[in-house]
Amino acid sequence: MILAGGFATRLRPLSCSRPKTLFPLVNKPLLQWTFERLANSGVDEAILAVNALTQFYIRQQKPSKCGLKVRFSIDPPKKPLGTAGPIKKAEPLIGHDEPFLVLNGDIFADIDYQNLLNTHKKTNALATMALCRVEDPSCFGVVELCEDDCIKRFIEKPPKGQEPSNFINAGAYVLSPEVFDLIPENRAVSIEREIFPQIAETGRLVGCHVDGLWIDIGKPVEYLEANKLILDSVAHTITNPQQTSAQIRSPVAIDPGVVLGENSIIGPYAIIGQNVKIGKNVTISHSVVFSDAEIADDVTLSGVIVGESARIGRHADIGSGCIIADQAKINENVSMRAGSTVCPAKEISQNIL
Repeated sequence: MILAGGFATRLRPLSCSRPKTLFPLVNKPLLQWTFERLANSGVDEAILAVNALTQFYIRQQKPSKCGLKVRFSIDPPKKPLGTAGPIKKAEPLIGHDEPFLVLNGDIFADIDYQNLLNTHKKTNALATMALCRVEDPSCFGVVELCEDDCIKRFIEKPPKGQEPSNFINAGAYVLSPEVFDLIPENRAVSIEREIFPQIAETGRLVGCHVDGLWIDIGKPVEYLEANKLILDSVAHTITNPQQTSAQIRSPVAIDPGVVLGENSIIGPYAIIGQNVKIGKNVTISHSVVFSDAEIADDVTLSGVIVGESARIGRHADIGSGCIIADQAKINENVSMRAGSTVCPAKEISQNIL
């Protein structure tokens, strides 16, 4: 089961027009990365716990299912069910025959799901939680471990300096069907704050250490960093862009249909979606440009996110950290101070200083 019903408020304005699960990471939707890992681990079916709008976007974009059978479990209108409520709601779909995986849909994680399941069965756990080590655990769910990797305490986002360890909830669990009995029906329930502490008291909440790449893309700066880390970990991809004298400085990811103007410099860490048109004397680095965007002549982008079908006019001065949402238009010669954001379909004709 993939929990994908959140509203990604920290990623606005980009999330005004797409759910977090469809944010592209190196030009592939996050959800597709998750499907691929599940399929490679021998999973053959996934249930997506979503709200109705997220279901609409997923059906519209149609990310590759990677051979999985995919079903939806829809949260009630205007009544989000939290992180445990959707599990209870999907009980008839999941059944009681065997343990099942639950994944947070907004995490990019290189996790060995088969090892997670084996740990669950070997320890007779009620819930087995994937754990990863981070430098600052105060923003996450933190665990206190016993010597046998049994989780003694689970604390969601403790005050800084009061964390019992630097091992955090990696957003992947194996749950036994008995967990259904702990989750109340027809209301929002937090698995982190209500269910895991109960299981920890029984001694059947177990931790499983994971060492692969783990990234939370909750904020724009984290989203950019995630693209950079993934680009470093996969083959640098260039799909024959139409170009003249443009320079490409690896690592980059350039999708099909991209047009590059003369004397432009692309990279390092430039991720360019399908059918993007880039003018002359353009420099793009450490930035993500979504599909169908247009960047006119003499523009420099560094540390910028440009949404789908957005337009940036000639000689526009776009500061680092700017976010230009889908279908927004930045007119010629406009200056935008660092960290500015533009909402979807908004036209900017005056400087943002």
